[in-house]
Amino acid sequence: MKQFFKNYGFITSMLLGIGAGCVFGWVWPEQAGNLAWLGTIFTNLMFCVVVPMVFCSICSAIANMESMKKAGKIMGVTVATFCVTAGIAAIIMYVICRIFPLVQGQYTVTEGEVGETLGVADMIVNFFTKPDFMELWSRRAILPLIIFAILCGFGIQMSGGKKTMTAKLLEDVTGCIMNVVKIITYYAPIGFFGFFANLVADYGPELIGDYSRTLLLYYGLCFAYMFTFFPLYARFGGGKGAVKVMFKHLFKPAAVSFGTCSSVATIPTNMEAAEETGISKDVTNIVLPLGATMHMDGSAMSAIIKVAFLFGIFGKDFGTGEAILAIIVAIFSSVAMSGIPGGGGTGELVLCTIFFPEQMAIAYPIAIALGNLVDPPATMLNAAGDYVVSYIVERFVTGKNWLQKQLKAKK
Repeated sequence: MKQFFKNYGFITSMLLGIGAGCVFGWVWPEQAGNLAWLGTIFTNLMFCVVVPMVFCSICSAIANMESMKKAGKIMGVTVATFCVTAGIAAIIMYVICRIFPLVQGQYTVTEGEVGETLGVADMIVNFFTKPDFMELWSRRAILPLIIFAILCGFGIQMSGGKKTMTAKLLEDVTGCIMNVVKIITYYAPIGFFGFFANLVADYGPELIGDYSRTLLLYYGLCFAYMFTFFPLYARFGGGKGAVKVMFKHLFKPAAVSFGTCSSVATIPTNMEAAEETGISKDVTNIVLPLGATMHMDGSAMSAIIKVAFLFGIFGKDFGTGEAILAIIVAIFSSVAMSGIPGGGGTGELVLCTIFFPEQMAIAYPIAIALGNLVDPPATMLNAAGDYVVSYIVERFVTGKNWLQKQLKAKK
């Protein structure tokens, strides 16, 4: 029992916090509506520590590498893997939506208002850059911050790499920040209790209303995907014994991401899990921060289910041609939006602009509401999947027997 609580005590306390919050929100919705601040404290603390950690970890990883070629290889394999897994997830969701139609019969909707949309050029500029240095230091600018950190890391490499004082300082700061994260995570169960109590209190009626069929399908498929494809990815990346090791460390980042609805807030937990697994810091310090904004399995699946739901509402056929376009849009619209709670609003606007330009005022509010309800499992796949993808990247960088060497060394 003592060993159990040592290994799984923290995970158990987080799950109990989530469960208790759901029950409290369902039974006492009025009181639960005032508990959102408990969850806000935890997410705010995480967001404050994550921003400097993202910059320092990426910049330090590149600066302390043996060569710029290795850094480029890691980033190339990482982005390619993200796109492949997101594509697989989107295709699976489309097939399921074709087999099990989401909308049956007539559906009544209420028109809403949609703000001014951004052009493609403006969206690209806003996704990848900021006009002022101070604007980089925000959780809402994680992707521009990552790009700036990469540039700084290569700049340090050109100045001498890990021999420079700057590289050593960044490595030391990254280690100190990770210790701060460990302190903050002790508060997580309380934060999760408040977050889920408020979530159920706000959306309880909708959970048993017209959205229930779609939510049941999405939640079920997310967990099925995690327990089916994550082991396949881990086995491919880590070889024999990888699945057992993966499941041993997966549930902590899965619980944190499900509880916070934030890929960014899960970065520290992912790094801790990857370190315990034996994945090299060269890989984790690049893969995990990049994954917080670019790993899109859950977001791609949610984008497909939103489009399928809206096609059903408007009585349209979600055919192959529309599906191919939706999958492409799902992958690209999720970039830079999965890292923050509710960050998919822009992605939903993109989807509605492309597929329902004449029904924007109706389609957009429905997509937003659906997006809020599927956010926890979507973020779980996005963020916990970052840890699993690091197995694949490690294989291509270190060699396919990397995990077996780690396991042998621990014996």
